Amino acid sequence: MIWTPHATVAVVVEREGRFLMVEEETDEGIRINQPAGHFESDESLVEAAVRETLEETACHVALEHLIGIYRWPRPGTDVVYLRFAFSGRLISHEADRPLDHGILRTLWMTRDELVAETPRHRNGLVLRCIDDHLAGRHHPLDLLVHYP
Repeated sequence: MIWTPHATVAVVVEREGRFLMVEEETDEGIRINQPAGHFESDESLVEAAVRETLEETACHVALEHLIGIYRWPRPGTDVVYLRFAFSGRLISHEADRPLDHGILRTLWMTRDELVAETPRHRNGLVLRCIDDHLAGRHHPLDLLVHYP
């Protein structure tokens, strides 16, 4: 049997010291996460990150950097996620756009507020990606090559 990781994208958007987050329903209860999700076979990682952010937050973003690539094994399972985390800036917000299924609301949270909510994070990568962003771990997007 061939093992395959679950590839996902996530986006860190910072505005005036606050980070764009989503509160979502999961199998483990209501959790906090960056806008994130799986990419589809016909799109690049960058396209997936922009799409997922729009679907989950109704925010249009422009990606600026790749923060990092993270391996996260889901506890108690054989599932391993490979997360491509990006930093981006807010371009606009569609106030009337419905949010993706399972997303309860969007939040703009400071790092301190996020630390206080650590037990409700979707996984350990939520704060790690923000801390890596704040530490200046920014790589050029052209590091990722997408062949159509």
